[in-house]
Amino acid sequence: MSSIADPVAGTPRSDAKASDAKAAAASSAPAIAFPVAGERELRLDLFRGMALWLIFIDHLPTNILTWFTIRNYGFSDATEIFIFISGYTAAFVYGRAMLEAGFVVATARIMRRVWQIYVAHVFLFTIFLAEISYVATRFENPLYSEEMGIMDFLKQPDVTIVQALLLRFRPVNMDVLPLYIVLMLFLPIILWLMKWRADVALGLSVLLYALTWHFDWYLTAYPSGFWIFNPFCWQLLFVFGAWCALGGAQRMSRILASPVTMWICITYLASAFFVTLTWHIPQLSFLMPKRIEQWMYPITKTDLDVLRFAHFLALAALTVRFLPKDWSGLKSRWLRPLILCGQHSLEIFCLGVFLAFAGHFVLAEVGGGALTHALVSLAGILIMWGMAWVISWYKHSADKGASKTKSTAINADMAGGSA
Repeated sequence: MSSIADPVAGTPRSDAKASDAKAAAASSAPAIAFPVAGERELRLDLFRGMALWLIFIDHLPTNILTWFTIRNYGFSDATEIFIFISGYTAAFVYGRAMLEAGFVVATARIMRRVWQIYVAHVFLFTIFLAEISYVATRFENPLYSEEMGIMDFLKQPDVTIVQALLLRFRPVNMDVLPLYIVLMLFLPIILWLMKWRADVALGLSVLLYALTWHFDWYLTAYPSGFWIFNPFCWQLLFVFGAWCALGGAQRMSRILASPVTMWICITYLASAFFVTLTWHIPQLSFLMPKRIEQWMYPITKTDLDVLRFAHFLALAALTVRFLPKDWSGLKSRWLRPLILCGQHSLEIFCLGVFLAFAGHFVLAEVGGGALTHALVSLAGILIMWGMAWVISWYKHSADKGASKTKSTAINADMAGGSA
């Protein structure tokens, strides 16, 4: 890790001048730091791609692959991974712009990205409604509309569309993007605070989280209820990811490398696994003391329960410890599908929501056993991988064509000048 404000070292005339230069650089350097420019963190792409696959599988009816998702073995699930990495990557990309180009330019770039995500959400909403409505009408099964949460749209389409544009109405499985949009809207303020004092910004995030729990703050949804993911609480995970990207992870390196930290994480994950085991095997529930159950439950996902957050932290700490960024396996062709999906997360997430309902429909109409369920899940994953490969190939071809055109133009200018 190195700060982008680090000066280019020259040849000092004396040790005293070199010492003064270092002191001046240290006093003027910002409180945030970045990895070396051009360095891509493949671990982030890997786990973001994994989160997208897990979210898709969890949105399908229970099947064999469902038992391979992390939500069955602890308190957190793939949503925590996705939001944390989103905060990390957003801070890395736009935090650099905040330092180099200033608050206004960085904010403009962030708002442009927010608009892209919003357009993707509206487009997905439209396609999702069309998909569900067609299936419900074609197969004369109104339960699809009710199960996917679009009955209010069918009753009052004019009002519901307006509420959808305001992010207050969302069908089933369409809660993550609105959360991401709201978090990105406040990213300029988050980065500005971190540029000033990164630890203070994280502290304010923790304070907002605590106040939300104390005063029960939430955003209302249409036609009733509240947001499935409370932004006042989930912002903590997003801000923590940004804090890690801007030097926090580097400052915690000694703590993460400590054997004490490792064993605390292992103990906590083992305890969480035991608790979730009692959910799947009711015969073991007598092993849970009643006082612990009263203190622990409910472990709410809406408000990002502390136990969920701690579970994710334990997973992240062990991952950083045992999976170094220079691990050769990150360049393996076997992990390439996951990394490709992670590199095009917005497109693949939208596709995953569409495929999840398609898979739900196939399993409901065709039926079948465990093999059919597994085939539907694997088919969806293969489609997501194929789409990621096509997007990557297209962007690579476009960049290559643009580079070739630029090179041809330069050669032509040189030839004209020599003539």
